[in-house]
Amino acid sequence: MRLGTVLHQGRPRLAVAVDDGLAVLPGAAPDGRDFTMQAVIDGWPATRPALEVACEGASPVAVDTLHWLPPLPRPGKVLCVALNNSANKDRIMRGPSHPAAFVKPASSLIGHGQPIRLREHFGRVHPEPELAVVIGRTGSDIAHEAALAHVFGYTIINDLTAPTMRGEDTFHYRAIHPKRDDPETIEYVDSWVSYPGRYKGSDSFGPMGPWIATRDAIPDPHDLAVRCVHQGRLVTEDNTANLFYKVADVIAFMSTYMTLEAGDIIAMGTALKQSNGGQAVQNVDLTRFGGPIEVSISGIGTLSNPVERRA
Repeated sequence: MRLGTVLHQGRPRLAVAVDDGLAVLPGAAPDGRDFTMQAVIDGWPATRPALEVACEGASPVAVDTLHWLPPLPRPGKVLCVALNNSANKDRIMRGPSHPAAFVKPASSLIGHGQPIRLREHFGRVHPEPELAVVIGRTGSDIAHEAALAHVFGYTIINDLTAPTMRGEDTFHYRAIHPKRDDPETIEYVDSWVSYPGRYKGSDSFGPMGPWIATRDAIPDPHDLAVRCVHQGRLVTEDNTANLFYKVADVIAFMSTYMTLEAGDIIAMGTALKQSNGGQAVQNVDLTRFGGPIEVSISGIGTLSNPVERRA
């Protein structure tokens, strides 16, 4: 099953993919069951039969006629796994031996078809096409063998990145540490650090959707084709098989220090394989060239967004 969230008659409504398009469901089932995406996730799989009954009585609507919201408009948190593609291996000079992640704010999320809003002073902004995992069951210290049971489904996220702002927000400084041989005193250690608040979390830097494909609809999350197209030109055609850390690896590790809650999102890392034309995602400067930018993942759908330049 594929589920999304649309704005219908001024209100967020659950959408379900059907053969002829999609069905927009009422806010609640006849039994009073809530039909928001979060409620569906919280109540799954008991809610599924009610969704199927509701779809039988709904008139199909064309996908392109609706205003799409992120499938989960306000997830508790969006974790993004950094440098998690096998193409990064030769580029990483030093790094951790475990999945590393940053948090992208829910306020950065926009839906399919909604404009990416960029300003000239943002500098270069490029796409990062990624598979995203939707957590379906809350847990901490999740065992590796149980990790996939905590997945509700999978969606698409375009983890927009502004290298210009990253450079502006990078510090080269002397960090203070307890001295190794005398913990009562301090020593200074030459360090570099950058914080992703602006360059990853600005408004509209998180296009997501349009669909969440439920876990049963994706037999193997590590066998999905990922495509990114800019203005009709193929930029990358990769596969989730090239993710260095797999879904279960990330869930198990992240849950050792952060409770994963139902409705949380984990973006798994960027598809990086260059197209035959030799272009890389980093070449696509959306501030300069505009849009549209599309990300497609097999079994899930296509996420497309125009670019709106602002003063």
